[in-house]
Amino acid sequence: MPVFQLPEQILFPHPSLAEESGLLAVGGDLSPERLIAAYRSGIFPWYSAGDPLLWWFTSPRLVLFPNELIVSKRLARTIRQQRFSIRFDHEFTTVITDCGKSRMEDGEGTWITDEMRQAYIQLHRLGYAHSVECWQGDTLAGGLYGLRLGKVFFGESMFTRITDASKIAFVTLVNHLQKIGVELIDCQMTTGHLLRFGAREIDGKEFLRLLGQLIQSTSPDGTWKNE
Repeated sequence: MPVFQLPEQILFPHPSLAEESGLLAVGGDLSPERLIAAYRSGIFPWYSAGDPLLWWFTSPRLVLFPNELIVSKRLARTIRQQRFSIRFDHEFTTVITDCGKSRMEDGEGTWITDEMRQAYIQLHRLGYAHSVECWQGDTLAGGLYGLRLGKVFFGESMFTRITDASKIAFVTLVNHLQKIGVELIDCQMTTGHLLRFGAREIDGKEFLRLLGQLIQSTSPDGTWKNE
């Protein structure tokens, strides 16, 4: 099946036309309008610096229903010790930058190119993208970022500098999302790390059905307030 070349107007082929690998289309741009249209259809950008802009729809899809979160006894004990403090949307630019640096340091490479970083910083300024930050004193120990549309949160990446920091940020995120009415977290890629938190794979058709049901509006929700 051919990979689609995107036109200048904001249009995507139907996700069902993606290749087995998940690759759906190439080209376009990272404007807020195109990114929001993509996420609303379960499509996300993922490419390396110097490569064309690639768009993906993976099936099966790893998701977490917030009410199915699993927290290990050891992590729950660490959370109760209150060695860290959590902030929302305080240092978004630092979080996305450190997510990219962390992957490079681990030798994994990163899709968080300068172009991607600036695009999500713009989404943050518009009130769509959010960061959850785990602090130890004045040190940013770990965190994550993603964006919210309606009752869905699309997780993008996380990093940690101190043991358990990103895990605590993730648990805090899920608890916060439950409070504000989010019913689905898109985890994109399947990892053992997220499976241990209770994430599970669902069929791509079911994922699209849930997106249609849970995203009735694409209005931004602004800056998240610290709890």
